[in-house]
Amino acid sequence: MPDKKLLIIANTPSPNTGLLADAVLHGARHPDIESVTATRLTPFDATVDHVMDADGIVLGTTENFGYMSGALKDFFERVYYPVLEIKQGTPYALYVRAGLDGTGTITAVERIITGLRWKAICEPVLLHGSFSDAFIPQCEELGTLMAASLDTGIV
Repeated sequence: MPDKKLLIIANTPSPNTGLLADAVLHGARHPDIESVTATRLTPFDATVDHVMDADGIVLGTTENFGYMSGALKDFFERVYYPVLEIKQGTPYALYVRAGLDGTGTITAVERIITGLRWKAICEPVLLHGSFSDAFIPQCEELGTLMAASLDTGIV
């Protein structure tokens, strides 16, 4: 029976970004991973209770004007202080779908994460330029990495 919970919070304003979030979820549900349950929510649907219940979090955002999506910013604004002291050390991963270079988006998210004192399990996955089918396996691998890390107790 699953005993670890992975929360995937992904902004999906387009069909292509929906494919990326689906790939993360698919990777997190790899058949070799036995003790992790993965749930995918939009930033608007994710609540403090979801974060409190999660053993690990994958964040997915689009780059909007060189910054994270307004949806992800809204999520952080709602959960930051209620989870600040309780969820320190939470393992997380980030992927960014960027039309530009994505660095401003990564920096903005990492500033907030630094304040939360969550711990990255890997470098952010930056998917920039025109949409490519090659982005999908990168997101699937990220989901598998996070779930496998929870499953084996690495994080």
